[in-house]
Amino acid sequence: MVTPSRIALARKRRGMTLAQLSDRSGISLQSLSNYETGRTAPRSTTLNKLASALDFPAAFFQGPPLEELPADGISWRARSKTSPRVLDAARAAGTLGATLYAWIAESFHLPVVDVPSLGRPDPETAAAMVRTRWELGEAPAPNMVHLLEAHGVRVFSLDPDHAEVDAFAVWRDGVPFVFLNTLKSAERGRFDAAHELGHLVMHGNEHACSGPEAERQANAFASAFLMPRASVLGHMPSGAHVDQIIRGKRIWKVSAMALTYRLHDLGLLTDWQYRSTCAELSRLGYRSAEPEGMGERETSQVLTKVFAALRTKGVRPSAVAAGLGLTSEEMNRLLFGLTLTTVAGGGQQTAPTLTRHLSAVSSPPSAAARPSSNSARAFARP
Repeated sequence: MVTPSRIALARKRRGMTLAQLSDRSGISLQSLSNYETGRTAPRSTTLNKLASALDFPAAFFQGPPLEELPADGISWRARSKTSPRVLDAARAAGTLGATLYAWIAESFHLPVVDVPSLGRPDPETAAAMVRTRWELGEAPAPNMVHLLEAHGVRVFSLDPDHAEVDAFAVWRDGVPFVFLNTLKSAERGRFDAAHELGHLVMHGNEHACSGPEAERQANAFASAFLMPRASVLGHMPSGAHVDQIIRGKRIWKVSAMALTYRLHDLGLLTDWQYRSTCAELSRLGYRSAEPEGMGERETSQVLTKVFAALRTKGVRPSAVAAGLGLTSEEMNRLLFGLTLTTVAGGGQQTAPTLTRHLSAVSSPPSAAARPSSNSARAFARP
């Protein structure tokens, strides 16, 4: 039995129109429309053509209906001219990521969701409230991926083919998801993670999650969350020079441009100093890259631990992908840069070095054992 919505999802995932799929598969446009709406169902030979054209296993189309991530609830961090087709492809990938996490949640105890909805405070206050709730004080934020995971956010990679999308976040059924572009510098990846956290906190339910004002608020939240006012005032002088900014950015693991913006926002740089500093940083290459930066991106603790636990039981990532009706390549794109990924031939490709390692446990967590601070734990269900 073929599920119509899965045909539409797979087509969107590949960024194809019905006409393009028709050309590639040799199936008429009218027939494809009928399959997606459920008016008729493809025969097995036609299904194989669809599967080949869309590069999905035929089994994928015979699974239960998949609920797409809500389009209205997504906060996109993307270029303004990004085409709707690219955004649809990223949303379809996000739906597959949510499906993978649902599978993981059936086998592992994941960190409980602890992301507040704070629609009323200004971004600076909201960031301070989350820091207090998460017991961060005024210290520099630790690994942002670990931090989000420890508080119940499900973090995935964006498809490397969609580089024009930096990140997006969405709530679904009370679970927050964040998707990150893992091709950016480590510092910009941290800012993207904090930016999406801002959307989840401030725009989850009551306020619009897209548009220039929502983006401004999320940027302000990320800036305040990563560089707390008291910490910056305590470390940086008024009128800081470029060399002081380049040294100072290492304290908070942010880009030089982000710290410059924060210094101006806090009144430590005048308008003229801000413009001249940005010009100098651009000349040095800091607008498009991060010379002498962190280097290695922050990776996932939860996904690494889950797949390590599966390997100890002889379950290969390719088997997980097959169980979900996905190819290994499709699943790897959701994990790229965040944890170990499989490659053709059955080997493994190592993601950037992990900054922490936690061992799996084989029993459900007691209330006291559940993570309460900044360590993300995944517990194997018995």
